Amino acid sequence: MTAAAARYDRLDALRGAAIVWMAAFHLAFDLNHFRLLRPLQNFYVDPLWTWQRTAIVTSFLFCAGLSQAAALHQGQRPGRFWKRWLQIFDCAVLVSAGSALMFPNSWISFGVLHGIAVMLVLVRWMAPLRQWLWLAGAIALILPRLVQHTFFDSRWTNWIGLVTKKPVTEDYVPVLPWIGVMCFGLAAGQWLLANRPALLQGALAAPLKPLAALGRWSLSFYMLHQPVLIGAIMAYLHWRQQ
Repeated sequence: MTAAAARYDRLDALRGAAIVWMAAFHLAFDLNHFRLLRPLQNFYVDPLWTWQRTAIVTSFLFCAGLSQAAALHQGQRPGRFWKRWLQIFDCAVLVSAGSALMFPNSWISFGVLHGIAVMLVLVRWMAPLRQWLWLAGAIALILPRLVQHTFFDSRWTNWIGLVTKKPVTEDYVPVLPWIGVMCFGLAAGQWLLANRPALLQGALAAPLKPLAALGRWSLSFYMLHQPVLIGAIMAYLHWRQQ
């Protein structure tokens, strides 16, 4: 199989499921923001929402690690990697700009796309560690609980993750501890492709194929779904006022 021809439908479907969950979460957030959700929710402290956000980000980063394992297994060339990386980076910049317009006091300086862009470079460099990725991932998860310093509390440094307090922002996915999840995904993907490749490469049940199709366009969906949702809600509010 070549990187251009091969698809991992099961991996795409897993990513697609994470996207659907994310879209449902954002729909609830948007309805709450426009005060259409009753009772109104606190998405910043209520465990119902904070735990969902953690689970969604975890699923995205784990899938990103799995995807890197698949790409490296297929011999993905550096040029192809950097082309995709540049798309993610550009989208991260757009997210920052868009969030600054909507949330000027809590705009996103280092959200999930920013984190993925940095972490993809790091885990690609770490890929030769193979089974040691599990240890590296565990250290990344634990380190922010052991080490914090006010130096890392500014917007210029909080992307590292060793903050003493969470910054005021609509999305925050720092390298530490989140690179640990991507390391786990990469390690799991390497092990599966070496020992149980059918779990990733096997046929996909027909009802799950739409999820796989969606998962192949994850970045495009991520960038478009919020403008569409917010636009639809604003159109509804305008119609209701007529």
